Amino acid sequence: MPRPKKLRFICFDPEVTYFKPIGIPKGVLEEISLEKDELEAVRLADLQGLYHEEAAKVMNISRQTFGNILNSAHKKIADSLVNGKILKIEGGKVSLKEFEKCSPNNFLCHHQDKKKRCEE
Repeated sequence: MPRPKKLRFICFDPEVTYFKPIGIPKGVLEEISLEKDELEAVRLADLQGLYHEEAAKVMNISRQTFGNILNSAHKKIADSLVNGKILKIEGGKVSLKEFEKCSPNNFLCHHQDKKKRCEE
């Protein structure tokens, strides 16, 4: 029996949560579910450019777990793009941290004692 999932912290709750290929009815497409912690891992590693160790600390998980989450997310996103499947962002055992929106693609979390500010 696998261990229960630890609560993962995220700093970004997406407004857009549904992506589908144009011109194909929803009823004939397969749907893939991308959990919010998987999206956060992609955001931290690929968009923010954080190293796995640093990103894992932000999410309150081990570096190994972060790598596993990121690999899972990459496979799901690739499957959706290559095979024309719907990608739906939902669920996951997550807790949303307070965050500051710096730019359309850049978010920084507010941490316990230190309040990080957006870089100019």
